[in-house]
Amino acid sequence: MCELFAMSSLHPTTANFALDEFARHGGLTGPHRDGWGVAFYQEQDAYLTREPGAACQSANLHFIQTHNMTSSLVLAHIRQATQGAKLLRNTHPFARELGGRLHVFAHNGDLSQLVHHPKAPLGFYRPLGDTDSEYAFCFLLHWLEQLWFQNEPPSLQERLNVVQEFAHTLLPFGPANFLYADSEYLFIHGHKRTQPFSGDIQAPGLFTLNRTCLPHQHPSLPPTNHNIKGLELSFSKKLQRIQLVASIPLTRENWRPLKEGDILVLAQGEQVGYASAL
Repeated sequence: MCELFAMSSLHPTTANFALDEFARHGGLTGPHRDGWGVAFYQEQDAYLTREPGAACQSANLHFIQTHNMTSSLVLAHIRQATQGAKLLRNTHPFARELGGRLHVFAHNGDLSQLVHHPKAPLGFYRPLGDTDSEYAFCFLLHWLEQLWFQNEPPSLQERLNVVQEFAHTLLPFGPANFLYADSEYLFIHGHKRTQPFSGDIQAPGLFTLNRTCLPHQHPSLPPTNHNIKGLELSFSKKLQRIQLVASIPLTRENWRPLKEGDILVLAQGEQVGYASAL
């Protein structure tokens, strides 16, 4: 299955994807050779880089590594294709404009039975590719467009209500872990996924980790077990809060598994909302 990663921080930080580890999952130590992508939000827009090949072989990663792009909201995805060919249009994260801001979505799971199902009608948005993931995103946008057209911008609770109902609708169709961001909030839904050792499809589908750096601390010398292979985070001299989200724990720290159906809302490095899709 694919792997997801996201970051929400209080202050913009560089997230340099050296990808020694994350990219290894993208074709070396892991089977995810079918595409990769990362979105760095800048206010209401985002730098979005995607490729339909293996991350571990990508020359474009050098651009990300050397340009030190800063962001308070980052989403990334590495793909093991189950639907759709290895094409750019089938590569996550997917993005669309709505309400004058870029909405970004990435999914891990199998929702093949959702496509063209009467419970999942599409509105004005249509998939560019052939994946169930992009179809699900267009289905979500169908609900969101009504909300954003009625009240721009909608309240957090209004947005969360839509995401909750969307996630609830997905549950019967298969594993549905997803990341969704509207430039202001990051919504994460943990469901179930193929577990690395047993091969069983069960919860948890996502993990979270909270990091806080106080001004008097020296973040350039973290404990060894806090290092994340393939991802270098910078810290300012201010109080910094960072929430990390990943399909599997990336360090030996105490990552918190999401229970099946958990929906968390993150903003500026902290949790600001919760719901359950069950």
